[in-house]
Amino acid sequence: MHTLTATGTFDVDLAPAEASGQLGRFQFTKHWHGGLAGTSAGEMLSAGDPSTGTAAYTALEVFEGSLDGRAGGFAFHQYGTMVDGADELRYTIVPASGSGELEGIAGELELSVDDEGTHAYALRYELPA
Repeated sequence: MHTLTATGTFDVDLAPAEASGQLGRFQFTKHWHGGLAGTSAGEMLSAGDPSTGTAAYTALEVFEGSLDGRAGGFAFHQYGTMVDGADELRYTIVPASGSGELEGIAGELELSVDDEGTHAYALRYELPA
């Protein structure tokens, strides 16, 4: 296998769900554009206070659509932390979650957000031959 890269942008709609104390809960949908084209839906749990520069979250989401022309789906797992305003994010494809022409997919996504709030991604992935 060799590593391929898909790039593009996505739009996200985030809605608060029932929460308790310091634990926040959100449901979201994303519309992906570029090499990754389709929609995903997921749920996020967060703790801490981002306005103070310290927080953490984890999210699971399921994507359906196409990746570089291959139809199918897979799941993402996100794990993010922020300490003193410095953030770290892991955004990976859940092992064995691929379906359709994306069966066997593995990879990791890099995310950036510009000053206007545009979410851009670079998904580095591998597929079986």
